[in-house]
Amino acid sequence: MRVAIIGGGAAGFFSAFSVKEHHRNASVTIFEKSNKLLSKVKISGGGRCNVTHACFSPSKLSKSYPRGGKHLKKSFSVFQAQDTVEWFSQRGVELKAEEDGRMFPTTDSSQTIIDCFHKEAANKNITITVQSPVTKIVKEKEGYTLQFESRSEQFDKIIVATGGSPKMSGFYWLQKLGHTISPPLPSLFTFNMPGDQIKILMGLVVENATVHLQGTKLSHHGPVLITHWGMSGPAILKLSAWGARHLAENNYNFKIQINWLSIKSDEVANEIIEEKLLAIRKKKISNACPFELPNRMWLFLLEKVGIDPDSVWHELSKKNRNKLLNILLNDIYEVKGKTTFKEEFVTCGGIKLSEIKMTSMESRICKDLYFAGEVLDIDGITGGFNFQAAWTTGYIAGKLIE
Repeated sequence: MRVAIIGGGAAGFFSAFSVKEHHRNASVTIFEKSNKLLSKVKISGGGRCNVTHACFSPSKLSKSYPRGGKHLKKSFSVFQAQDTVEWFSQRGVELKAEEDGRMFPTTDSSQTIIDCFHKEAANKNITITVQSPVTKIVKEKEGYTLQFESRSEQFDKIIVATGGSPKMSGFYWLQKLGHTISPPLPSLFTFNMPGDQIKILMGLVVENATVHLQGTKLSHHGPVLITHWGMSGPAILKLSAWGARHLAENNYNFKIQINWLSIKSDEVANEIIEEKLLAIRKKKISNACPFELPNRMWLFLLEKVGIDPDSVWHELSKKNRNKLLNILLNDIYEVKGKTTFKEEFVTCGGIKLSEIKMTSMESRICKDLYFAGEVLDIDGITGGFNFQAAWTTGYIAGKLIE
C-alpha cells in the first residue's frame, strides 16, 4: 500500500507514524512544499513546544475547542492527552505539566520533539521529501495521482495534513475535489487599543481578571497581559478564539468589559473593603490596596476615576468609593484591530467536519482521502490543544480503516 502524506508538520508526521504502526508494510512518503519541517513545533511555546494539555478526560478536553469540540469527543476516546504523554515517554521524551496545565518536554526545548520525530521517521523507514508542493490531486479509478511541478506519482491513499491557511485560496485545490470550506479567519489573536493610556503599563500582568465581550454572552477568566499595543494573555486569547467569527464580522472594532478582581458584585467587593478598613483607614489609598492587584494597575485605576492617590481611606466619599468599585468590576475598553502571531498562526475554518468520518478521518466525498490537523475546521484555545488535535486526528487517519 502506497500512502502519501501532504504536509511536513505535526499532523503530517504523526499520521505517518500511525500508518507504519498499523500497516507495517505500507510505503509512506511525506511531501512538504517548503524546505522547513515541523516549523510550528519549533517555535511553539516560545521554543519550548506546548506538546499537549494536562486534561485526561475526553469530554473535558473536547470543551477547549471553540470549533470541532463535539466532533473530537469521540476521537479523544481513541487517542487523547494521556496517550500523547505515553507515546513520547516510550520514545524517551518525558513531558511535564505546568500550573496552568500546559505540558512541555522536561528539556524545555522544542528541538527535543523535533529530534524525536526525525528519529521515529528514520526507524519506521518513512520517506520525507521537501520543496515538493502538490499542485493537484487527481482521483483515479483506484487511488490517486499527485501532480507536482515537474512530475506525478500514484498512491493508494492520501492524508492531507497541510495545516491552516489564512486565505480561502489555500483551500481551492481541496474544493475542486468537492469539499466545502468554512472560511478561514484568525482564531488566536491579541487586542489592539490605539491611543488608550493603559499601554503605559506594558509588561504588567493581572492574574485574576474576567473579560467580557460586550454584546455577547462570551466571557473568559484568567491572566491579562498589558502590551505596547493593547492586551494579551490567556483570558484575551481565549476570548479571541471563542469570538473569532463574531469579531471578524465586526471588523475587529468592539468593546470589552473587564472585572479586574473577578469578584461577582459591588456588595462582595465592598465587604472586603469594610473588613480591611480598620487596618488601612489612616493609610494613603495609593499605598493600601485591599485587593490582590499589581500596584501599578491600582494607581492607574485610581487616576482613571480621578481619586487623589495621596488621600487617606477614611476621607474617601461614598460617591468615590462607588466609582472605584465600578471601575474595578466594570472597566470598559475599546478595541480597534488585532495582532496575530504570524509564526504560530491559528485559524478557525477549514474542511467542514460534516464531510469527514471522525472515526477514521476519511472524507465522505472522496474514498481513500483522509485529513488531519488544522486543515480541518478545528481549533483549540491554546497551542497545546491544537497540537493534541493534530496528534489525535493524525493517529486516527493513519489507521486507514478499510
